[in-house]
Amino acid sequence: MNYKPSAERYQQMTYRRCGKSGLKLPALSLGLWHNFGNTTNFENSQNIVFTAFDNGITHFDLANNYGPPPGSAEKSFGKILHHDLGGYRDELIISTKAGYGMWDGPYGDWGSKKYLVSSLNQSLRRMKLDYVDIFYHHRPDPDTPLEETMAALDLIVRQGKALYVGISNYGPERAAEAFKILKEMGTPCLIHQPKYSMFVRTPEEGLLDVIGKNKVGCIPFSPLAQGLLTDKYLKGIPKDSRVAKSGVFLNESHITPEIIEKIKELNLIAQKRGQKLAHMALSWLLKDTRVTSVLIGASKPEQVLDSIECLENLYFSPEELQSIEKVLLS
Repeated sequence: MNYKPSAERYQQMTYRRCGKSGLKLPALSLGLWHNFGNTTNFENSQNIVFTAFDNGITHFDLANNYGPPPGSAEKSFGKILHHDLGGYRDELIISTKAGYGMWDGPYGDWGSKKYLVSSLNQSLRRMKLDYVDIFYHHRPDPDTPLEETMAALDLIVRQGKALYVGISNYGPERAAEAFKILKEMGTPCLIHQPKYSMFVRTPEEGLLDVIGKNKVGCIPFSPLAQGLLTDKYLKGIPKDSRVAKSGVFLNESHITPEIIEKIKELNLIAQKRGQKLAHMALSWLLKDTRVTSVLIGASKPEQVLDSIECLENLYFSPEELQSIEKVLLS
């Protein structure tokens, strides 16, 4: 395929500075958690990536275990990058992570220096890259000293295998410790990737304050709560939904009558704003200046285009915020 990106790709996207760094990220970034493994159509995956880049989404987020099977998302993206986007590498921000189980034995999981360095080396081979722009520790390790994990991130930058480092799924106290250690090592943490949405608000319990105080970027994942914050579930569980297909991360027990009622009420607020519910859910996260970018997922190119529409209305009146809060706390 002879892909040539849109000449107007930077005209409609908003870019935000990431923490105290010199790096700017698009307000929306594309996560390759689902729909990029061996079980999905490769041409569709290509078209999702092309549509994102054509519309100014320069940041593509992966992890060693994304697929299925683990590693296959990086291989697919590496193929797209090598064949279609190679000439545009310097326009892209590519991130990957390690921290969950990836291979057998004691060195294929968690946060040891052995695992993190080995995992990134494997990721670089799968994507056929010399370096990634951002490398994350994917989750805190209760057994490995935090100093060792952060030293691994520092080493990776000094080796030139990553330009920046980040952390994901860390609580406020552990994150504050990590930020301090990395700053003292001379490799400040660029960004934190927490799970955050209207339905999952734990980052508001101290983490966002720690992120803001330390001038670190923030990029929430699962902003639509695995699809709950869309109009998909207003009339029950559709057959093509993630719940119906797998039920691994979201199952029918999560979709209670109370949740359905909240979705309906939030949808009414979104309609008054001239938005779809999904647009409002993304805008709601982006209203916070501590949030640099929001990770969206897509199973088809049209969903990327649809998500970008959230940028047309990022303003919330005090009355709208009060109405949303009332629904979420009910």
